Amino acid sequence: MITLAIDTSHYPLSVALVSETEFIGERTIHVKKNHSVRVMPTIEEFLKECEVTQDQISRVAVAKGPGSYTGLRIGVTIAKTLAWSWNVPLVGVSSLLSICGNARFYPELVCPIFDARRGLVYTGLYSFTDGQPKTMKEDTNILLTDWLEELSTLQKNILFVGNDLVTFKQEITNVLGDRAQFVSNTASMPSAAWIAEVAQSLRAEDVHTFEPSYVRLAEAEAKWQEEQEKSNGQ
Repeated sequence: MITLAIDTSHYPLSVALVSETEFIGERTIHVKKNHSVRVMPTIEEFLKECEVTQDQISRVAVAKGPGSYTGLRIGVTIAKTLAWSWNVPLVGVSSLLSICGNARFYPELVCPIFDARRGLVYTGLYSFTDGQPKTMKEDTNILLTDWLEELSTLQKNILFVGNDLVTFKQEITNVLGDRAQFVSNTASMPSAAWIAEVAQSLRAEDVHTFEPSYVRLAEAEAKWQEEQEKSNGQ
């Protein structure tokens, strides 16, 4: 049973092939280029390099968000199309969890963070037992100040993960002190192989109704909705 996993939720593009007994391969590219023009060619080339054909794929897993609005739409659309055309299950995995793979043996709490701009962050909180994740706090979009206040009540060390930590490290340290620990940027890269592993224990989505998990509306949609409500007198 081979899982094809895809993550396009941020700048890095990550694809992987993992079976229940074997790590077949993974390719992660971290360059600021348009995912729309490179995801399918990358997948096709990757399958050829790994000598895996589409009829060997038994599951498609995808990073479902939160993250880049455009990146999520591209990744989820491609994953849905492949799952439907190949007639295999589709599984969505949190994009925040996707960057926690290198922290899965940390003994206390793991907190992934993405910059959501304007003082907001996408974040959640996980613990791991024998490398398997348990959600302690669901993915959310929250002011960093409010999130740190909430975390400060926990009497545990917290390992922070994410490529945006350089922006928040000082503020986090000011509130949590020595209880805050940080991984390097390279250890915060998303891993499609980790997504594939997590997906093995999750139930499949309805391929027709599955949508990205934005956690909040995209800014353009939020403005449009606000304007519509004003025009309707709501």
